[in-house]
Amino acid sequence: MSQFMRPNIILLKEGTDASQGKGQIISNINACQAVVSIVKTTLGPRGMDKLIESNGETTITNDGATVMKKLNICHPAAKILVDIAKAQDNEVGDGTTSVVVLAGELLKEAKTFLEDGLVGPQIIKGFRMACHLSLTKLQDIAVDLREKTDEDKRDMLIKCAETTLNSKLVADYKVFFAKMSVDAVSMLGEDLAVSAVGIKKVSGGSVMETMLIDGVAFKKTFSYAGFEQQPKKFTNPKILLLNLELELKAEKDNAEVRLTDPDQYQSIVDAEWNIIYEKLDLIAKSGANVVLSRLAIGDLATQYFADRDIFCAGRVDQDDLERMRRATGGEVQTTVQGIQTNVLGTCGEFEEKQVGAERYNLFMQCSNTKTATILLRGGAQQFIDEAARSLNDSIMIVRRAMRNTKVVGGGGAIEMELSRFLREYARSIAGKQQLVINYFAKALEVIPMTLAQNSGADGTLVLNQLRQKHALNGLAGRWIGVDCTECSVTDCFANYIWEPVVVKESAISAATEAACLVLSIDETVTNPKSEQPNQGPMKGKGKGMGKGGMKGKGRGARVLKR
Repeated sequence: MSQFMRPNIILLKEGTDASQGKGQIISNINACQAVVSIVKTTLGPRGMDKLIESNGETTITNDGATVMKKLNICHPAAKILVDIAKAQDNEVGDGTTSVVVLAGELLKEAKTFLEDGLVGPQIIKGFRMACHLSLTKLQDIAVDLREKTDEDKRDMLIKCAETTLNSKLVADYKVFFAKMSVDAVSMLGEDLAVSAVGIKKVSGGSVMETMLIDGVAFKKTFSYAGFEQQPKKFTNPKILLLNLELELKAEKDNAEVRLTDPDQYQSIVDAEWNIIYEKLDLIAKSGANVVLSRLAIGDLATQYFADRDIFCAGRVDQDDLERMRRATGGEVQTTVQGIQTNVLGTCGEFEEKQVGAERYNLFMQCSNTKTATILLRGGAQQFIDEAARSLNDSIMIVRRAMRNTKVVGGGGAIEMELSRFLREYARSIAGKQQLVINYFAKALEVIPMTLAQNSGADGTLVLNQLRQKHALNGLAGRWIGVDCTECSVTDCFANYIWEPVVVKESAISAATEAACLVLSIDETVTNPKSEQPNQGPMKGKGKGMGKGGMKGKGRGARVLKR
């Protein structure tokens, strides 16, 4: 009788929903599988595109990270896949779809184990062991091109960029854009900062009219009267970069100036003009031919510079100004007092040029440049946006390949070789881990299987051919992968389908960690009120009536009996 007299202990707030146990893990896996099924068809050179409409904006893409971001996934476990796609995109630029598909396949295999009664920690242990073995094997079989000549290294970079662009919307122009990506990254200096490559999208014209500027290009900024009188072309100009306002400032709101004599007002006006003219005189004496400022350059300053054959542009974007600094060797000044010649930048040629419907300021032939700009042309805006994303992936891959010269065969070849290796290793150990590692090896085969299916081939037939080649040919067969064009198998390395080893390392590591993370979650606690935009502990009507954020109907408090 005493057990019915024990008081209840309330742990969570009213309306809180909690789900736990094996059923919850399987529910999370099912949510992840739903996401994977969306992006799976985008994998490979014959993958399909996705048209996503969000907030009135239409996006056409087959980039895994972009698709995941645009889907606005709200399931807490499925968001993990969004995070690994973003991480892969930020880290190496390519393999965003592969990492999501691989993580989904690992969870699919784990679901079978869970339903058969194997606990999550055992599966996680096996997956991590298989991941470690895969990464070690990956380094062993990768081909290092470090000792090659500069010409061979350039060819390697171009092949890696072409492999990335194979699955993009601009695949028909992969040779053109691959060379452009390599040339752009080659200009960046030792730090290889991605932000130093500017991609400017200009509607109209052919894709082949895309230009690579060995310096900086940006759209003509807002200008005042007198701008058209300024020269629009210089050879070896001196360039002054400013973060300074060059216009007469308006009085602040509610400012009050008390005068005892009308002449005092004129003295105030004269002082303002003297200040601005002093700044302009100092700039003219510095010898600068081009003046760029982060802040506004007013009509007075514009006409002043026009009278002295000086070009000026105000309200220059911060990123463009930083690229100007890297390209010209100048330094951004916050004052015009004491300007030295060593803070002025220079370039081989400056020109304001009409590109499509816009006018662009081009700073070219920068001898010591550490930046580059790509003027991307094309027809529809959606095509240009997708081409920009493709170029960004290509540039990221080239940048990574420059730092890590090891490459592996693409087309699912490396996944098949790792799968074969793990199957052989699994036969040498005993216990439950043997089964888990064996299924990890099976999950790796999802990449060549999906490539074949998306190409219209018989996935099972191609996969069986790959297994045979990798099993019988030994070291010579390690680069046999899927030929998406002929719907058969081919030597991917001999056909220059190369990928930097860092792409596969990052994809396998991220996919394994994501799968382990989902498998380690055995309880999900959700407060429905926190998901409502106008609800929450700090929200309410604010009228002292005690209504609002803390009131609502729920499923009841969670109660634990002693």
